[in-house]
Amino acid sequence: MQKINYGRMLDEKLLELQKTGEKPLLLLHACCAPCSSHTLLYLYNYFNITVYFCNPNIAPESEYNFRKAELKRLIAELALDVKIIDEDYNPEPFYKLAEGLENLPEKGERCQKCIAYRLEKTAELAKELDFDYFTTTLTISPHKDSDFINSCGGELARKYNIKYLFSDFKKHDGYKHSIQLSAQYNLYRQNYCGCIYSKNIKGSAENAERT
Repeated sequence: MQKINYGRMLDEKLLELQKTGEKPLLLLHACCAPCSSHTLLYLYNYFNITVYFCNPNIAPESEYNFRKAELKRLIAELALDVKIIDEDYNPEPFYKLAEGLENLPEKGERCQKCIAYRLEKTAELAKELDFDYFTTTLTISPHKDSDFINSCGGELARKYNIKYLFSDFKKHDGYKHSIQLSAQYNLYRQNYCGCIYSKNIKGSAENAERT
């Protein structure tokens, strides 16, 4: 089966919007400021963007609030006309879906369930608020499975009858650009995905390297 080029799909969609002059409403799920930096700049001229910060996987609460604050600071310093919808800290949905999957590595079943949950929350809200599209910044990360993310987004688009913006924001050196922007704006770049399980696994690996 031929691999789908989601980066090309996004470029074709942006070219289409450029030709028509349309600027649809996009609800963009954001996991953090660094991943949002390149993504926002890449999409800004083509969509009216509202950022949605919904990440119940992030722990502890202080980490959640700091990442949210960094995202708001980035948008302010970029001087973009972008709205923000942010959820209060509520990790219970994540801990419920992670039961029995605590020791799995990133990209495993726990990670997939977590991504699917956040994408579905985004799709639900996008439908409720009459957005034209929804998508996520998560495909910029080399640690995430872009094929799974886009497949999940497409299924939710059909379920909620709303368009999903297929993407691979790593393309065109997107991840590299996000690192450059992080340095430029002195953004906090976390060293773990967000959940306590990924933090523990990373910590164990680092300790093993030292011994």
